[in-house]
Amino acid sequence: MSEHLALPASIDDTAEALLAHDYVAERELATTVFLALKLQRPLFLEGEPGTGKTEIAKTLAAMLGRPLIRLQCFEGLDLAGAAYEWNYARQMMAIRVAEAEGTAAHGRLGDELFGERFLIKRALLQAIDPANLVPPVLLIDELDRADEPFEAFLLEVLSDFQITIPELGTVRAAEPPIVVITSNRTREIHDAVKRRCLYHWVGFPDAARERAILARRVPGAPEALSAQIVDFVQRLRGMDLYKLPGVAETIEWTRALMALDALVLDPQVVQHTLGVLLKYQDDIAKVLAPTLPSGRCPPGGLAQRPGEAGSTHAP
Repeated sequence: MSEHLALPASIDDTAEALLAHDYVAERELATTVFLALKLQRPLFLEGEPGTGKTEIAKTLAAMLGRPLIRLQCFEGLDLAGAAYEWNYARQMMAIRVAEAEGTAAHGRLGDELFGERFLIKRALLQAIDPANLVPPVLLIDELDRADEPFEAFLLEVLSDFQITIPELGTVRAAEPPIVVITSNRTREIHDAVKRRCLYHWVGFPDAARERAILARRVPGAPEALSAQIVDFVQRLRGMDLYKLPGVAETIEWTRALMALDALVLDPQVVQHTLGVLLKYQDDIAKVLAPTLPSGRCPPGGLAQRPGEAGSTHAP
């Protein structure tokens, strides 16, 4: 492997390399990432949406100089959509050409029809293709969205970095790809998948780390505004909402407020932009409900003007 693709030599190196690409990782996550790279084991990341699970794979690809291959999971995903399928249209065309040329009776045609020339490679097969000059980062995103039977297709890939194609044989990676699997835990993933991976739960960051993330992701945001935004979001996560805002929403909201040239959080700007942060009307209504007719909020209300009692501290 070339020098610029060298893996981090320690946990500290891993954390620093992630930080150099604007990913602020806690020590536990940096440790798990380092071990996954060192031991060539798939990395299974579970947690709430918007907490940076997918971003880990993107960051690893960038910091290691490797291509990123993404398999976005969805209900009904099968082997043809995830690994490979045969190009039936091209096979039929080859049969017709052979018939026209009078060579269709030759036994060689049957072998040729199921050769690599007619094979459509999807994400899983692309990731373990022995022809890869550089092992890629394979992101299997939101595995919990796929049907449970699909997980059985993954076991051979996760265990041996290979796929067996009945008509062609076994395709095995010359060097294992870096595999990152994410799940929002809308359902439990089977133990057989988890046993083949190193596991880490990616939770919401504390206020200090979230401010550090904002400083990296939205470097132009005033420090005072970022502190108010983080405080607001942290208190929202203590409410009984249908969908708690993740770090991705915090970043998006900060960018929206910057686009509006907002310098502080006041009730009006919060009311007008809350749909950037929250994605369900019931949640928005619940957050705005404490507002009094005078436009001010009672103590502990979430839409108070900065500087009022309870506006910058957890209720």
